[in-house]
Amino acid sequence: MATAAAVAAFGQEQKKKARPSPPAETSVDVNGKKIAIKYSAPSMRGRKIFGELVPFGQVWRAGANEATALHTDAALSIGNLSVPPGDYTLYVLPTASLWELIVNKQTGQWGTVYNAGNDLGRVKMALSKASSPVETYKMTLSKDGPGAKLQLEWENTVAAISIAVK
Repeated sequence: MATAAAVAAFGQEQKKKARPSPPAETSVDVNGKKIAIKYSAPSMRGRKIFGELVPFGQVWRAGANEATALHTDAALSIGNLSVPPGDYTLYVLPTASLWELIVNKQTGQWGTVYNAGNDLGRVKMALSKASSPVETYKMTLSKDGPGAKLQLEWENTVAAISIAVK
């Protein structure tokens, strides 16, 4: 019995590891409070990403597979948006010249399930060009002065926004 359970568990673990867009996470501690994001990291694999795979003007799940999840132990200001402690889903609305980060109150859904009625709010992100192509999508939370910075990088695009801990 224990052997069968172990084999089944191993099989499930192998399926998770074999995903084309594996799970990833990033976190940062600011003033003893943790901010964490869990997402899936797709790769370019020869595809044109922004404007094609991820269409401009349509809400994107900010990763692949399950919805991108934000957890914060602290009240935050993401750009000019107040975010109470708790769990949220992150989406992005990309255009060729402007990206908006969307913080949504619905959690636990598949990444393509988006309900604008649950938006906590949207904030503009700063865009820049990557110094070289970024094959695998990456989200990074890092210390930035007294607060933090969230950065999204993929293909030739880098989008960033400041986060303050209240």
